[in-house]
Amino acid sequence: MTLIKSISGIRGTIGGNTGDNLTPIDAVKFAAAYGTFIKKKNAEKEKITIVIGRDARISGKMISNLVANTLVGLGIDVIDLGLSTTPTVEVAVPLEKADGGIILTASHNPKQWNALKLLNEKGEFLNGEDGAEILKIAENDATIQFAEVDDLGAYKKKKDYIKKHIKEVLKLNLVDTEAIKKANFKVVVDGVNSTGGIAIPALLEELGVNCIELYCEPNGHFPHNPEPLKEHLTDISELVVKEKADLGIVVDPDVDRLALISEDGSMFGEEYTLVACADYVLGQLGGGNTVSNLSSSRALRDVTEKHGGTYTASAVGEVNVVQMMKDTNTVIGGEGNGGIIYPESHYGRDSLVGVALFLSHLAHKKTSCKELRDSYPSYFMSKNKIQLTPQIDVDKILETMATNYKNEDVNTIDGVKIDFAEEWVHLRKSNTEPIIRIYTESTSQDNADALAKRFITEIQQIIQ
Repeated sequence: MTLIKSISGIRGTIGGNTGDNLTPIDAVKFAAAYGTFIKKKNAEKEKITIVIGRDARISGKMISNLVANTLVGLGIDVIDLGLSTTPTVEVAVPLEKADGGIILTASHNPKQWNALKLLNEKGEFLNGEDGAEILKIAENDATIQFAEVDDLGAYKKKKDYIKKHIKEVLKLNLVDTEAIKKANFKVVVDGVNSTGGIAIPALLEELGVNCIELYCEPNGHFPHNPEPLKEHLTDISELVVKEKADLGIVVDPDVDRLALISEDGSMFGEEYTLVACADYVLGQLGGGNTVSNLSSSRALRDVTEKHGGTYTASAVGEVNVVQMMKDTNTVIGGEGNGGIIYPESHYGRDSLVGVALFLSHLAHKKTSCKELRDSYPSYFMSKNKIQLTPQIDVDKILETMATNYKNEDVNTIDGVKIDFAEEWVHLRKSNTEPIIRIYTESTSQDNADALAKRFITEIQQIIQ
């Protein structure tokens, strides 16, 4: 199961057989379905424009060329940002007054993966209804009509968008460039040899930060597992200590997830990226509402309530978080995987915005990264997964778990979340990989790990 079609796009491994992997034929088919959907949605328009951009994956150029030329073949104008970031493409769509966008990235997946992530005219991820419509078009490709020779689309490259994105970030009211410059920060950046290695150092330069680069060459050869989790970040932890840096900054390949390392080499914790940025924004605004997903730390709720605001949890998935943020008039939100969504900028996870807000906070506090982290409620998470085979009935497993714990506080809007007094567990089927995710949080790492182990054992017993 290495080709995953979902409402948020298509994701798969490069090579292999059509329909089983992300082959050139699958990329073309899905790009054509998306282009057809956008044309149908804008039937009154004479010309349709779509923005595309890619991370630095080895397969990126090939997939990008296939997608761009498929759109041109449909009679759609293409603006190609080339090497870019997910949030940069999201920002570019409304700035270019485009009708949609495609980001070519498999986010935190290893290098053999790639994906087409699909955006609407606001530069936001498509909703479930639109995603389902595209899947339908892809299945029935007789509805896809290509343009005649005189009606082919135009193709244009624009390579300065990361700079434009940085300018937009620096314009934000709560980004205090002067305070950051005065703080004279020294920072190590791990760009995992993707486009974060271009974007984050360029942003730090504008903010007057002394930047030490680690794995910032955008060649797509990821030097470690690209998911920014503690076990993958030993190199940057050591370098932060060695360089006596104030902190370390880590992003994933498409730069929508932000993890931080404290000056002593310890993890700030990607769950706490959003907590810290929210603390700063709520403090500056004198309160406000926040949203994160069901798999995110309770610490955001605690910090929000400290500032007199209301916290709400949404189903997992950026589109669900964004919808809940709009429904509850949220000033900042995101996901506990280091994804900061700041509506004043745009409704998408953005590490550049996260870096600028976090450094503003640190500069205002005049404290160290470690001291700031220690000032927040201390929760500990364990993030695990169980690999699936096609024979396993995941829904049945989740139903059984919900029944087994029916006397606890159980939420089933997205998988099964069981809230205990001091801790919680969230079990859900991943939309992007053939796995069950098992997230736990408790008052100590040992407790969180023990809770996870207990539930893994229980799930394995059900499978057997």
